[in-house]
Amino acid sequence: MAEQLYTVIGGSGFIGRYIVQDLAAAGHRVRVGVRHPNQALFLKPLGAVGQVMPMAASVLNEDSITRAVDGADGVINLVGILHGSTKAFESLQSQGAAMVARVAKAAGVKRFVHMSAIGADADSEVDYARTKGEGEAGVKEAFPEATILRPSIVVGPEDQFLNRFGDMARKSPVMPLICGETRFQPVYVGDVAKAAFKALTSTGYEGKTYALGGPQTYSFKDLLRYIMDETMHSRPFLPIPTPIAEIQGALMSVLPNPPLTRGQVKMLQNDNVVAEGALTLADFDITPTPMESVAPSYLVRHRPHGRFSKKDAA
Repeated sequence: MAEQLYTVIGGSGFIGRYIVQDLAAAGHRVRVGVRHPNQALFLKPLGAVGQVMPMAASVLNEDSITRAVDGADGVINLVGILHGSTKAFESLQSQGAAMVARVAKAAGVKRFVHMSAIGADADSEVDYARTKGEGEAGVKEAFPEATILRPSIVVGPEDQFLNRFGDMARKSPVMPLICGETRFQPVYVGDVAKAAFKALTSTGYEGKTYALGGPQTYSFKDLLRYIMDETMHSRPFLPIPTPIAEIQGALMSVLPNPPLTRGQVKMLQNDNVVAEGALTLADFDITPTPMESVAPSYLVRHRPHGRFSKKDAA
């Protein structure tokens, strides 16, 4: 495969670092567009000298995006937030996504990939889901050949899902349980990165939307049980009625990094799984990685004595 240049907008985040790694390993040059390049220097050792290039780029600044995509063969937009004001969601996930696609199209970029999420819905009352849906629509309008990726919850060493509840299991005397029967289909970050890599570097994926999920679905309650088992903490569940959880989420939303928001409680009321008939990882010829084969290696940090805490053999 000939060396090409790819721009990864938002590439210093959880998913981005794996995409950058795959592109660099394949011998490509990688521009990593981030708001603060100094915070992305950890990506440079993923490639040879000068191969991975962090640069200042923000979806709030069109000129910076124009510079970041100039001359690129492919661009992927990974920018997204989990909490914030309505204005922040709209600026980053809706207007920002559309702008990046429009600028990339004008620059003559051959392939464009946009990272969305299962549950994206322009008609949703939840800012996160609504702006994800609006972002998809804006991307498709500006760049009809764009590939849209919609993962379920993404798991891996740096994830903010299993690790967050692993930390909660370690510190809290109880495990709060909201919408315990809601189903999830955790997908390994490495598989998401492989799909993005293929969509960027190969033909056949243009203009399509893919739902990315792991090989198995779990109820929220089952996921919490699994986390407690792996972290060796036995905590009783504390069921929280949805209306009470929404009030708690609304109150917590004022915190800088809220553990829960009202919008997240709303989203917890709907399954987050791959829809029947959707294009999936299988359409990338990727076999989904079981959560159980990767999660123990990093959930071990939440055990009472870390890696020195040994589980009894089954």
